[in-house]
Amino acid sequence: MSPFKSSTGLPENIAATLCYLFAFVGGIVFLAVEKRSRFVLFHALQSVLTFGAIMIAHILSGLIPLIGPVIAALLSILTLVVWVVMLFTSLQGKWLKLPWIGDIAEKQLRHL
Repeated sequence: MSPFKSSTGLPENIAATLCYLFAFVGGIVFLAVEKRSRFVLFHALQSVLTFGAIMIAHILSGLIPLIGPVIAALLSILTLVVWVVMLFTSLQGKWLKLPWIGDIAEKQLRHL
């Protein structure tokens, strides 16, 4: 359990985990309410960017004839794996940065 609290009053690791538990929406909520914790803000940004990109990829895969359903199925598996990994690492209080999206989230965090 993290000894640090977010501005919401929750421990940082719990707040960061909620960003992923309620993928995309949880990230948006914590971007709106978190004022202090860089850890929570990073995970909120990463959640919004990751699951937003996956949603767009799912929509686009539906437009591809024949292999679109295969791509959508692979995206679903990828989404589940990323979701579970991010839930557990954020709960442990780790700063796991996803490839590409983690870099974007980190850069955006500097502007908040």
